[in-house]
Amino acid sequence: MEIRINRFLSDAGFCSRRAADRLIEEGRVTVNGRRALLGEKTNEIDKVCVDGIPVIPVKKNILIAFNKPVGIVCTATDKQGKNNVVYHLGLKDRVYPIGRLDKDSEGLLLLTNNGDITYKMLRAGGGHEKEYIVETDKEITDDFIKKMSAGIFLKDLNKKTAGCKVRPVYKKNAGTTKVFSIVLIQGLNRQIRRMCEACGYKVRKLKRVRIMNIKLGKLPVGEYRELTDREYDELIIKLNSEGQNGR
Repeated sequence: MEIRINRFLSDAGFCSRRAADRLIEEGRVTVNGRRALLGEKTNEIDKVCVDGIPVIPVKKNILIAFNKPVGIVCTATDKQGKNNVVYHLGLKDRVYPIGRLDKDSEGLLLLTNNGDITYKMLRAGGGHEKEYIVETDKEITDDFIKKMSAGIFLKDLNKKTAGCKVRPVYKKNAGTTKVFSIVLIQGLNRQIRRMCEACGYKVRKLKRVRIMNIKLGKLPVGEYRELTDREYDELIIKLNSEGQNGR
């Protein structure tokens, strides 16, 4: 079966399709010894190399859920040393984080060796829900909930955040709370922290507890697990459905 080279590199877990196109445009990808062309197709008998090194397709798809601790950086490079999420996991198989969770935050992070899944989850317009539990320095008020839900204009980014679902989280028999839940469909840089600051609040603790249908649950901090068959199937069905609908 023939597939485009950018998908081949993506399926092999080497990089995303967009990154693959850049590599091809830079002349760093070859097929059977000759420079690859953008949009060209390849098959299982071709020898595809990047910077002269053969790219071997992965034999199995890996998709894991990791409860990232505070202080760990979401990168696949070794520039951060022991703070690198891949180094922290210590897996034999090569995996990459799907998106980011800032160094000061903890919670659910998905990692995979499948570039196609990464591409579908990160592409613009996907509108994938991500849920966070946030603890602030002040009591949560109705006005705060209303402002956050409607979207906040962030001056330093010159953007207004999209409307989102926000609700206070109360402990049993408590009349007040400094904790709230927020569900985003955006991924702006340090978005929740910036939104809170714009409302006069400071984030004390931020934890991501859900990405689409995948929940953090009781997974201990610093530990990871493979997705269940049901979780994986539901995720793939949703991603493929979005692709067919042109989202």
